[in-house]
Amino acid sequence: MNIQLLLDAVDGPVVSAWDGSPVPVTAVTSDSREVGPGVVFVATHHRGYARDGHDYVDDAVRRGAAAVVVDRQLPTLRGTPVVMVASTAQALARMAAAVAGWPAARLSIVGVTGTDGKTTTSSMAHAVLVAAGRVPGLVATVATGVGASLAPNRAHVTTPDPVAVQRVLAATIDHGGTAAVLEATSHGLDQGRVDAIEFDVAVVTRVTHDHLDYHGTYDAYLDAKASLLDRLAPGPGPAKRDTVSVPKVAAILASDPAFGYLAGRAKRAGASVTAFETGPDPRPALADRMVRAFDLRQAAWGTDATVETPWGRGRLEVRLPGEFNVLNALAAIAATGPLNVPLDVALPAIAGVDALPGRMTRIDEGQPFTVVVDFAHTADSLGAVLREMRARSSGRIIVVFGAAGQRDRAKRPEMGRVAASHADFAYLTDEDPRLEDRDSIIAEIAAGAIEAGAREGEGFARIPDRREAVRAAIRAARRGDVVVLAGKGHETSIDGALSGRAHSVAWDEVGEAREALRIAGYGRPAAGKQVS
Repeated sequence: MNIQLLLDAVDGPVVSAWDGSPVPVTAVTSDSREVGPGVVFVATHHRGYARDGHDYVDDAVRRGAAAVVVDRQLPTLRGTPVVMVASTAQALARMAAAVAGWPAARLSIVGVTGTDGKTTTSSMAHAVLVAAGRVPGLVATVATGVGASLAPNRAHVTTPDPVAVQRVLAATIDHGGTAAVLEATSHGLDQGRVDAIEFDVAVVTRVTHDHLDYHGTYDAYLDAKASLLDRLAPGPGPAKRDTVSVPKVAAILASDPAFGYLAGRAKRAGASVTAFETGPDPRPALADRMVRAFDLRQAAWGTDATVETPWGRGRLEVRLPGEFNVLNALAAIAATGPLNVPLDVALPAIAGVDALPGRMTRIDEGQPFTVVVDFAHTADSLGAVLREMRARSSGRIIVVFGAAGQRDRAKRPEMGRVAASHADFAYLTDEDPRLEDRDSIIAEIAAGAIEAGAREGEGFARIPDRREAVRAAIRAARRGDVVVLAGKGHETSIDGALSGRAHSVAWDEVGEAREALRIAGYGRPAAGKQVS
């Protein structure tokens, strides 16, 4: 590929140092460490982030960059073509798509956003498309890959950079796939990681308060989420092929307070609106159709319900507990129905999704109480999990959780209030303190718990060391109780500080829970481990 093909994909590039001679290109990247001959380096930068790609241009040149792309004037670089653009974030997205051959034009693309429920919805939608023989790609919090060949997502980021996203889409085509499911975070949307992708179906789960440290206000956060709906309109690159083209649809939770705003935004993009909801709620005024579940019945570790859709009616089995997971299932049905997947294919596929890493994961070492690991890290999601466990247990609810450092501080006291209202006892602990003082983070959570009427020592305790907090909760549990380990879920590290510098330590919440149970006398010690 010649660099000119990349430039053609970008709005208004300005070549500041290039004699026009052909420049062969094999790849594009925003990481100077990945630069070599034939690789174009794009100097991206985003608000709220300390690192600026322009600081690494010299490193990219030393590594033999075929060209560098910038959006501000730099000193002249001898021998290396320099291209100036209005936005390097946009340029990276479009160049990555061009290098990959614009794969989104040959795929039906489902995007999923929202505060909570994104990962489960994405995983269910992917399972439905697998069952339908579509060999779909998947980019999600817990896993990425194509078809049934998925690999765990080891990064602390759900939506990777545009280069990684386009690689998954290209791999999907290479494997004969015709669809892909992309989980889209507010950061990913704001930073253009899924730009240059024309979506066919956009799903918005419930939008509550989160990431206000980055977005500043709820309105700005909501706007970032809603921008997925804008991407239903035709974008740059080739038009969708007839073989994958479907009418554009937005699937939106009917009871979300922002439903009207989101639906209006979808319609401005030329999409119809499918509302999804549980219960007898009437179809919202801006909804064109409805996917609804009613007659919900609690199952052993899940929920059964009757589902009614534009494509038929049937019995829905969700093998994950909580009404919130029924909503996730409805979102997956609403997302895959427009891709011509029959309901009698979707329902058994969803029933087969019975375990997602760190999502309502039960830990069983023979103990007479329930231990659950869940990623719940917002007040809304934590409350939903605790209420569900209360409905399923006659014993006490014990919860272990914290809040991330250098992230939305406003949610910390709210999470404390939720725990005080819905749990019998809470252990307040670490959860990625980063460069913040962990005791100060816990103090903000405790303030909310106290405000809700909890007393320290009676309703909650502070144990900053997460391992010790998990073990304390397990020791305190009695027959019939439920211990909820919230916040870390599938994540494989805890990000903190060491000597004033960022520091990451390995973490396995499920493994820690099992070890705590073994120490408490349940199960058998893991091979090679000392029990004390």
